[in-house]
Amino acid sequence: MTVITNKSTITDENILNIRNAIEHRATWMSLMMDEARNSGLDWDNFARKAIFRTGCFHGKDVALKCTNLSDLKEFADIFADEAGKKIFERNITELSDDKLSIEFHYCPLVSAWIKQGFSDEDIAQLCDIAMEGDRGIVNSFPAFQFELGKTIAQGNPVCELNFIKKK
Repeated sequence: MTVITNKSTITDENILNIRNAIEHRATWMSLMMDEARNSGLDWDNFARKAIFRTGCFHGKDVALKCTNLSDLKEFADIFADEAGKKIFERNITELSDDKLSIEFHYCPLVSAWIKQGFSDEDIAQLCDIAMEGDRGIVNSFPAFQFELGKTIAQGNPVCELNFIKKK
């Protein structure tokens, strides 16, 4: 039984439909990775690279919407949009010229992995691998670095994503 707490407070049908789509994607990801592991492959050998590439692909789209690739506030407007705010029940805890910090209070990916019966250890690893997508997004912004703080998958009440301007 999991010790991970991942409770939603949103009941909007549109948001729940989007979450279900994200859960479906997370289910595909985790079950493919589990089958690979059952075949003797190490998740980290291929999954991190593939998900990082996905993040790089999406990061290019985010970068195209920005007029200044070193402006964290502009990045925040695009990355931390209203839809994502509701889907992940997230809020910006810090926004300055040098740092963007976001807390996520719900994660549909974690929800999917719990439903699939993965262990807490596997969920924490799946989460960190999934975060390669955010690391890949930041790859399109050479002035920023990404730091992952606490995560729901580790049993914390929130996920902490930090985007920091390089000195």
